[in-house]
Amino acid sequence: MTPFPGGVGISGVTVYDEETADGLCGGTPHMHLVCSEAYVVIGGAGSVQTLTSTGFADTPLHPGDVVWFTPGTIHRLVNAGGLRLVVLMQNSGLPEAGDAVFTFPAPVLADPHSYRKAAALTGDHSTAVRRRRDLALEGFLALREGGLPEFHTAALRLKSELLDAWRIRWRDGPMAAALTTGRQLERLKAGDLSHLRHGEVSRLERPEHQVFGMCGRLHTYTAPDHPSPHSIP
Repeated sequence: MTPFPGGVGISGVTVYDEETADGLCGGTPHMHLVCSEAYVVIGGAGSVQTLTSTGFADTPLHPGDVVWFTPGTIHRLVNAGGLRLVVLMQNSGLPEAGDAVFTFPAPVLADPHSYRKAAALTGDHSTAVRRRRDLALEGFLALREGGLPEFHTAALRLKSELLDAWRIRWRDGPMAAALTTGRQLERLKAGDLSHLRHGEVSRLERPEHQVFGMCGRLHTYTAPDHPSPHSIP
């Protein structure tokens, strides 16, 4: 996911269309701890299933729709036919650094080694993606019957060692972008127009290859002087 203005990440997603255990097609249920996420629907049809402390919801998705949700929202994309999205992520860099937690069954969440093994895309990636998705779906369906607070606790336990590294990414990315705006406002108030002389245009390049993500095949972009991102861990 490539950085966008304001520390936002951007990628394209073609949602998986393989059928799952409950007869629906789509992605892997998961939750973000500190990142809001937005979907801009550009093709096909489907929905996003969500689970929060207020309950389960199934929000339809059609071309032109824009839907977003905040951290703590377990979400699963469902593909009813050709569903394609542009995805915008808060705090670019944090999702790739492990901000997401899969809804694996409780015994897997309780053991960091088992969790890492279940989350990894080893061997044939298409097979590994299906295995990971099916296990997360099993846990997701169980969570719809209860146990969300316990899932939140397990998610924090799994990711607690990453929080300091996340803070550094936030400080050097989104926070730095916000502080830059603050400095520009101060300069403008003082009559200093110097930053306006450095206006420029950037173009994100879209490589032909795709990578396997949580919800579908990712169409990643490359910004100038920025490395190509990898599949979300």
